[in-house]
Amino acid sequence: MNSPRTTLYRDKHNAKLMGVCSGIADYTGVNVFWVRLAAVAAMFMTSGSVILAYFIAGFILNKKPPHLYRDESEQKYWQSVRQSPKRTAREIRSSFRDIDRRLAAVETHYVSSNPRLNAEIERLR
Repeated sequence: MNSPRTTLYRDKHNAKLMGVCSGIADYTGVNVFWVRLAAVAAMFMTSGSVILAYFIAGFILNKKPPHLYRDESEQKYWQSVRQSPKRTAREIRSSFRDIDRRLAAVETHYVSSNPRLNAEIERLR
């Protein structure tokens, strides 16, 4: 089962017609202008068969839930997850390693500057 944040929706909030292009733009993180421009260009290149696909997608896709993202940064995060899940996982692991390194540095500083705590830790070993 997919997370609601990794599903393609129609975005009626930013829609011009049915919200398919704005939903694709939200899903991919591409500016909606470029998605609409590509749809118009594809319409001329395919003799209008894209129009049929657009309306089919408009009827099949669900509307985007109103409070899918808390803020802009969460929206950008989920767009990057959809674009490259492996890269996102690497970035998260890297962030956790950095947090762990900084926490170890704080712990070392605190223990070294507090002789009583340092002695207590040594006694426990």
